[in-house]
Amino acid sequence: MTRRDAPATEEGWYALHDFRRIDWDAWREAPDNERDRALAEGVEFLRDRENLSDAEQGGSAVFTVAGHEADIMVLHLRPQTEQLDRIERAFEHTALAGFTERTDSYVSVTEISGYVTEELADGIENIEDDGTRNYMLQRLHPSIPNAEHVCFYPMDKRRDAEYNWYDLPFDERADLISGHGDIGREYAGKVTQIITGSMGFDDHEWGVTLFADDPTEIKHLLADMRFDPSSSRYAEFGRFRFGRRFAPEHLPELFAGEPLPAYGSTDVEAATTDAEESEPDDGGAETDDEGGDSDDSGDRPDPGTPPHDAATTEELEEELRRLGIDASEYPDAGFGLVFYSDENAEALVDEVDGLRGNFEHYDTHLLTSVRAHAGRTAVVSLWKNERAANTASGFLGDLAGVDGDGIGGPLADRDAAERADTTAADDGGDTAPPEVEGTGDEADDDIRGELSDLDIYAGKPHGEDVYAMVLYSEADTDDLREEVESLSGGFDRYDTHVGTSLYKGTATDRAAVVSLWETRDAADTAGDYLSDLPDIVGRAGEESTFGTMGMFYTVKPEHREDFVDHFGTVGEMLGDMDGHIETDLMVNVDDENDMFIASQWEDREDAMDFFRSDAFRDTVQWGRDILADRPRHVFLA
Repeated sequence: MTRRDAPATEEGWYALHDFRRIDWDAWREAPDNERDRALAEGVEFLRDRENLSDAEQGGSAVFTVAGHEADIMVLHLRPQTEQLDRIERAFEHTALAGFTERTDSYVSVTEISGYVTEELADGIENIEDDGTRNYMLQRLHPSIPNAEHVCFYPMDKRRDAEYNWYDLPFDERADLISGHGDIGREYAGKVTQIITGSMGFDDHEWGVTLFADDPTEIKHLLADMRFDPSSSRYAEFGRFRFGRRFAPEHLPELFAGEPLPAYGSTDVEAATTDAEESEPDDGGAETDDEGGDSDDSGDRPDPGTPPHDAATTEELEEELRRLGIDASEYPDAGFGLVFYSDENAEALVDEVDGLRGNFEHYDTHLLTSVRAHAGRTAVVSLWKNERAANTASGFLGDLAGVDGDGIGGPLADRDAAERADTTAADDGGDTAPPEVEGTGDEADDDIRGELSDLDIYAGKPHGEDVYAMVLYSEADTDDLREEVESLSGGFDRYDTHVGTSLYKGTATDRAAVVSLWETRDAADTAGDYLSDLPDIVGRAGEESTFGTMGMFYTVKPEHREDFVDHFGTVGEMLGDMDGHIETDLMVNVDDENDMFIASQWEDREDAMDFFRSDAFRDTVQWGRDILADRPRHVFLA
């Protein structure tokens, strides 16, 4: 028998089809905070893989799967197998992985074969025809289509006594492949395919992934191909899987059993134009199926009549500052909302989380957060434009405890302000813009520089910036300990996490949950999870307009009592200083030698007066002998 030569092939990106079934029993039994964390980590994981910064790095996409074999399929394309391996392991470190079970997977690599042109034997770079070469490169490095539906199946070429593909002469195989391709070209613009080879990688020889907006076009294509001899005589097929693509941001709807919008449908303005024709997703409100009239039917509010009162830019930004939000950190924000509720913050968290999950489907949404301030609960929402904000306002106005107590207004056009400043400078105007105290990282750098001049260490325990998110709770520390440990374990999955600990106050009856991060954004994000802890009554820094610093000290065990006594002396001095609000010495519940001093001030200058004082300088010098480690003075996020 004549030995046949295998056709030349060129390989491109490696592919992983990952099929997952959701453990619905475990999901239903899990507490809300665990489910929220799982969804948040799942969205972040999928979104980060889908939003690759460089298209040459490959691509990822997530799909539902209809039927019993799986609930989700995730497709990853990457240049190296090591990257696929790392992706698999990274997912297992998410909280979402604990609620899923892999039912199947398929490993392969994009390929092009010499059936297209025998010139491939000399290498794809040597193919003279530009069109043929570009076609091959697109096959090797495909973009995952944005089509709504997907179909995946593995296949083999038959090897039996009557029909053995591998015994056919090359020319006959090439003719069969060409005729098969002619059928596929009839569906150009309707169905897109990614073909991957899997000899040596998986149980079958090829994997075929088909994409189409109209699912019946996939069915028609496969039916036509079944009657082609390349398939009817020589092809054998594995299991078929069918599903719909969805954006990672819509993972909460999948787990909630809610409708999934078509992939790419993420614009809030488009969603509001058909308000009278479609049912909104209002964060869980159910319609009255028994026919009774209801004022709370879930109908989308009229964007023209938002329930909030109008506020000027200055009024709104001042209100945001009181709530610990610096509008300059959201340069894309064009409009902001603040609503107040009589409910406590903990009671509103779940309701606001539901709304925020829906808001995040839209590109115009930037922030929705619950804040406690002066004994009241505030809900803040920032949007890119007024129209989107007005739509959100209707939902926020329906929150529990909200009785028309809300404001909304435009935020400063910071790009325009910068242009104006530049123009004034260019025009040689005599009047310079007024100097203002810096905000955000700029202000932090200013404070760090001044503290450094005073020989005060300013928040770099390991050579990098560290930010602290501190939330106060009135719950018993024994009740808090387990939940804080669970959150800290979840935070450890992120490289930016330095540590999260629970402290008990000595001057107050409250506890402090302290979470240290390398970036301000990471600390702020952690705050959303920490706010779900029991009996949270506020965040450090809410009592003042100055986001003060937390002072962390690790004391030598033999000097612990000396440190506590000395703090009592310093505390008495603080009580007499202008602008001082409150200072508490807090002790780590797991290590009594780890201390945290939380000090609140009316403004920055009052706090700096303390840091410049001889008493503080003497304390710093005295502490060099009794501290086991260098003190940390870190900014409260």
